[in-house]
Amino acid sequence: MNEILKAFVDFLSEPSILIGIVVLVGLVLQKKSGDVIIKSTLKAMVGFVVIQASAGIITDSLAPFGTMFQQGFHISGVIPNNEAVVAMAIKDYGTPTALIMTFGMLANIVIARITKYKYIFLSGHITLYLACMISVILVSSGMTGIHLIFTGSLALAIITIISPAIQQPFMKKITGNDSVALGHSGGASYALAGYIGKLVGKGSKSTEEMNVPKSIGFLRDSVVSISITMVILYFVVAIAAGKEFVEINLSDGSNFIVYSFKQALTFAAGFILIQNGVRLVLNEIVPAFKGISNKLVPNSRPALDCPIVFPYAQNAVIIGFISSFLGGIISMFILGALGLVVIIPGVVPHFFLGATSAVFGNSTGGRRGAILGSFVNGIIISFLPVALLPVLGKLGIANSTFSDTDFALSGIFLGKVQRFIGGTGLTAVLIGIVIIMILITAISKNKKSEDSIQG
Repeated sequence: MNEILKAFVDFLSEPSILIGIVVLVGLVLQKKSGDVIIKSTLKAMVGFVVIQASAGIITDSLAPFGTMFQQGFHISGVIPNNEAVVAMAIKDYGTPTALIMTFGMLANIVIARITKYKYIFLSGHITLYLACMISVILVSSGMTGIHLIFTGSLALAIITIISPAIQQPFMKKITGNDSVALGHSGGASYALAGYIGKLVGKGSKSTEEMNVPKSIGFLRDSVVSISITMVILYFVVAIAAGKEFVEINLSDGSNFIVYSFKQALTFAAGFILIQNGVRLVLNEIVPAFKGISNKLVPNSRPALDCPIVFPYAQNAVIIGFISSFLGGIISMFILGALGLVVIIPGVVPHFFLGATSAVFGNSTGGRRGAILGSFVNGIIISFLPVALLPVLGKLGIANSTFSDTDFALSGIFLGKVQRFIGGTGLTAVLIGIVIIMILITAISKNKKSEDSIQG
């Protein structure tokens, strides 16, 4: 039974398979020919594998950066890392995680069908991580059986509907259309960055408008600018960590400067590959999704992983990473001064969430929006994990925790509500949220009907 559940979780948590199924179903519903279905399905799956592989290249190239940073600046504390904490948790919470993930995805489709919030969350790995975190929190507080699975599935569905919904006004501005949504675990940060951009960005030029002299016009090329930026960052932390440390612990004896240079270029290569993967996926999934939108969940949108927005503001990606990481460093010292758990800036979350926050901030507030939006994200993902730790039960004493905004906010909400009003009370609150979503939908429909009659 456990092997079957594991295989099922592995299947559902593989985004490329989910994307392939969505394209396949969408094209079948549109009655496309067999050759078109096969070609588009495979191209979409390959495209997402390219995105995954590229993200893996970026993650692997950033890992030694984090190690050198800790060594060079003599910092210790808790390092937020979604993959690490899920790996620890899945051993004890595998069964509820699998069931919550499965029924949560079904509930996502049902809620999208009956409400105005028509977002189908397709980032399978994020769904898995959310299901795992929800399982840990609910089980740690004593919830069991059908009550656990029902409440956890409902919580998962609500999170994966609300997160894309709050970002969609900014996604329309970024992409220029309303055909695709963003399904990632930093949704609250991204929406906040968009609002911050509105507040501070009046008159600020876009990050993509670089007025540079002809002599250094090559910096307009995103590959060149990203490579140079990462080379400088790597050289700084490598020198701080020391030649001996890098060559003994990281580079297998290769010169520490050469090793750092290679890691920086590897990062840039991963970024280029992501752009190619994004183009492949969007070219296939957007037309195919019309079949699902028209037949199963009318007017729905696929919510895809955060690299989907990177090609729209490539300079903002690097600006966001640097600004978010700076926010994390400042927060780290503040946490230490306050005597709280020190959250060491995780390079991976600061890159992906910081970069995406900057793209959102740039869409509404140009460079100022990008810088401040991602900087605030860096502070948020440093302080929120401290508040999340107490609700994770025995997992909260591990030397890692969930890193992203939506994990922390939803986890804190679930843990605190259950602590104050119990498991039954939490279930009632979640049902109440769905009822409110249905009522808002009904009110919106009535208003549209009245407006059309008056018009």
